[in-house]
Amino acid sequence: QVQLVESGGGLVQPGGSLRLSCAASGTIFSINTMGWFRQAPGKEREFVAAISWSGGRTHYADSVKGRFTISRDKAKNTVYLQMNSLKAEDTAVYYCAATGRVYVNLSSYSAPEDYDYWGQGTQVTVSS
Repeated sequence: QVQLVESGGGLVQPGGSLRLSCAASGTIFSINTMGWFRQAPGKEREFVAAISWSGGRTHYADSVKGRFTISRDKAKNTVYLQMNSLKAEDTAVYYCAATGRVYVNLSSYSAPEDYDYWGQGTQVTVSS
């Protein structure tokens, strides 16, 4: 089992930045890929970014490409999501996810059902 705990959410003005963290514990060796998703009120959970745990390859949703950066610190068992140039439409609960599944392409880890473990979520609100 893998446990995930997110932190770093909050209120930020449009154009501002936030960094989310996701600390993993448990059977870390089983993790192949970690990702970030978000869910706004009344909307489905959507993919934001993914990173391969071993090689650090990354994949992003078009809506955040160039503004968000996913990274990981294997020594700390932590994944980060650096969010810059935030917009009102980025407002959502952000969830960290992990999976041990192995797919050929990182782009295959873009749906919630591709992940087995989830954090509790952290609220990000972009508003003036």
